[in-house]
Amino acid sequence: MTTTLAPPVRAGKAAVGALGVLALASGALESVVQPTLPLLQRELDMGPAAGALLSILLPITGALVTPLAGRFGDRYGGKRVLVRLMIVVCVGGMVSALAPGLPVLLAGQVLQGAMVGALPLSFIVVRKQLPAGEAKVAIGVVSGLFVGGGMAGTLLAGPVAEQLSRHWMFALPTIAVTVATLLVSRLVRADPPEESDDARVDWPGLVLLSGVLITLMLVLDLAPDLASQPLLLCGLVVLLAVLVAGWIAVERRAASPMIDLRLLARPMVWKSSVLTFTICVGTSMAIFLVTQLWSASGDGYGFGADATEIGLFLLPSTVVATLAGPLGGNWERRSGSRSVATAGVVVMAVALIAMSVVHSEAWYLVVGKALVALANGLVVTAMTTSIATSFAATETGVATSLILVTRVLGMASGGMLGGVLLAAGTPSGSDVAAESSYTTGFVLAGVVTALALFVTRTMHQGVKA
Repeated sequence: MTTTLAPPVRAGKAAVGALGVLALASGALESVVQPTLPLLQRELDMGPAAGALLSILLPITGALVTPLAGRFGDRYGGKRVLVRLMIVVCVGGMVSALAPGLPVLLAGQVLQGAMVGALPLSFIVVRKQLPAGEAKVAIGVVSGLFVGGGMAGTLLAGPVAEQLSRHWMFALPTIAVTVATLLVSRLVRADPPEESDDARVDWPGLVLLSGVLITLMLVLDLAPDLASQPLLLCGLVVLLAVLVAGWIAVERRAASPMIDLRLLARPMVWKSSVLTFTICVGTSMAIFLVTQLWSASGDGYGFGADATEIGLFLLPSTVVATLAGPLGGNWERRSGSRSVATAGVVVMAVALIAMSVVHSEAWYLVVGKALVALANGLVVTAMTTSIATSFAATETGVATSLILVTRVLGMASGGMLGGVLLAAGTPSGSDVAAESSYTTGFVLAGVVTALALFVTRTMHQGVKA
């Protein structure tokens, strides 16, 4: 008797919607610490070093977990790994919400960092269950909702922490993540795992990459203080170089590397990674500088806004960022990634330079920040969708995890660079940075973003791996 194999089950709108809701809730939970860091420092009696540690733990964990999640998702099935990963995130969110002090909060942030790995796992599910064209739109929706969730978290974290408490700031998005995970478990059909004889984890590569990321973040975050101690700064830079060289050597020899450098060497992948990193540096600097300028009360500049007012100022950016994902996915599907990336880079660079010149009214910054959010959503979505749909379905998780790691590193680096500039531009005895430091920051962010045009001009107009 002949056995007829059933055709693959397509992901329905409800399944894509569940993945989108999960991305929205995860993005909100990811973003609550940065806008409320001063409040957390006051309530938990943290110094600058402890504040820096709290701010970098989640992105570092995310950068480490994401490539592992992508690899395990390709091997064992995206939905299976996704649900288990989000259980860890939910536990981390509740630990952060119930934390009585800094040590427990740090533990919660480490567990929460696993949420960054949810995106490549969602892309695996979509890629395996939808045709390439429809998958691009679905990936755009999920990516856009994750970015929009991040904006929403930034928008609401301050008011929730001020009106309720810091505990609810973590608890509310964690509850949303829990509900979304249940929806995914219920509505998303399992994708088939890929058989593989090599199930080893690249532990040496994981340890070395951890050292690289921690050292890099410390160099960026402590640069103003280390300027008076050049030997210590030089020592950290040398240590960073040694760790990078050691990690590259280990990854090149590993049978199952954490990050496949051969994949990273492909023109489409490294160009997409460079574009994503530069765009996210510009975006993160803009977020930091704009929010600081809104809250500042300088002589003739700044607006003295509180957390609630800043949240209202960020509302247009939240809406635009959410819509930019589906728009970027559709645009990339019709015209290719090059046109989307070029337009996004130009829009962001112009917006940043304009804000350096004109920032005397709050609404100027509202418009500028909305344009930055639009450009970021377009470019990151275009890069992610082109990578996700240009490789074999069995490589989706590994390939997209590289883009997401560079996104995390770009956002972390941009925010820290903005902090360094404002710290260096704060006069002795003052708590307010000079207006010129904001101008310099916007110009620098615009220049860094514009440099991405050297990459976009070498890209293929269409989508080619």
